[in-house]
Amino acid sequence: MDRAQKEKVVEELGQIFESSGVVVVARYEGLTVAEMQDLRGRAREGGAQVRVAKNRLAKIALEGTPAASIGEYLLGMTVITYSEDPVAAAKVVEGFAKDNKKFEILGGNMGGTALDRAGVEAVSKMPSREELIATIAGMIGAPASNIAGAIGAPASNIASILSTIEEKAA
Repeated sequence: MDRAQKEKVVEELGQIFESSGVVVVARYEGLTVAEMQDLRGRAREGGAQVRVAKNRLAKIALEGTPAASIGEYLLGMTVITYSEDPVAAAKVVEGFAKDNKKFEILGGNMGGTALDRAGVEAVSKMPSREELIATIAGMIGAPASNIAGAIGAPASNIASILSTIEEKAA
């Protein structure tokens, strides 16, 4: 890799570390190519991305970013999983780690806050952005449907009473 390529990689990694809601570092030593492809597929489905980069270049890219604390985890064969959603990458790696014992989560960073192994696990248990939006929409919609039902109930009761009276009269 020549100097221009290295500079490009450092720039790309810097943008990732600046803009990601969460960044998780894991050790992937011993995983097969198929298992890595499985991780990448799960990441795509979960709204996250996976990146393998040289640790030295990643450490250079980390300088001055909110995720600078993950530099200590960049030793050996590491993979970076990241997402804009503050919990998507953590959910993906936690799920993958349960199925692959060779995959070891080291730590991460969420919004400038350093996360150890337990922190990544805690973040993975939080609801995602989409789940929160769905919950809020359900809470907002429920009272409106209850009000509509309450308003419509007397009218339907009157209509059924009138039809009963009409049937008895006939």
